Amino acid sequence: MEQVQLVVFDMAGTTVKDNDEVLACFLEAAKATGLKANQEMVNPMMGWSKKLVFEELWKQQIEENSDEYARKVDGSFAKFKEVLEDYYRTQTVFPTQGCLSIFDWLKSQGIKIALNTGFYREVTNIILARLGWNEGLNEQYIGSNDSIIQASITPSEIYNNEGRPAPFMIQKAMYFLGVIDSKKVIYIGDTPSDLASGKNANCLLSLAVTNGNHNKEQLQKYENDGLLDSLLHLKEIIEQLE
Repeated sequence: MEQVQLVVFDMAGTTVKDNDEVLACFLEAAKATGLKANQEMVNPMMGWSKKLVFEELWKQQIEENSDEYARKVDGSFAKFKEVLEDYYRTQTVFPTQGCLSIFDWLKSQGIKIALNTGFYREVTNIILARLGWNEGLNEQYIGSNDSIIQASITPSEIYNNEGRPAPFMIQKAMYFLGVIDSKKVIYIGDTPSDLASGKNANCLLSLAVTNGNHNKEQLQKYENDGLLDSLLHLKEIIEQLE
């Protein structure tokens, strides 16, 4: 297949099952550090770099230029990392429905697979190891055609930790995997920021699954090239392209 060379997937809610566990960890950290936050406030920012979410929420409570601001952000983020890492180390981690099947099919078609995420590198490594998806990745988290995935990119590897909706994680995956044309890349996530990052990277398609952190009604308000009930529908979409 020549039309599609690379599919970049989000992790939590897209390829890694998430029943609002990440949100629960976030709200626990917020409560423990005195930050006012609830699901309604946080959900629109799901998919962002998590430190950026804390920055945005703390701006609503204290002046960004105050002496307290950076300390508050760092304290909340540190607590979140503690809670989140403990969760992923101790609880069972599952791929989403259809994820492994679509990975196998993409591999059979010679299409490369990259994962990106709003998580920082340390917790991403825990998740990859729990699922066995780290096998074959080198010190730059790049694999070969034989590894389960060919690249793992997080905001930790991007200047100033800038994650979605910026296009840089997608572009970095393209660079490491030798994909020059963004119109040969499909991006798929489960949040508005996922859809925006695919558009910002000028991908051939920017898609989202509706069984993750946002449902179809929530996602259809945002520019997209398709909303899927399951990752398994990706095969049909790519076959139609070809």
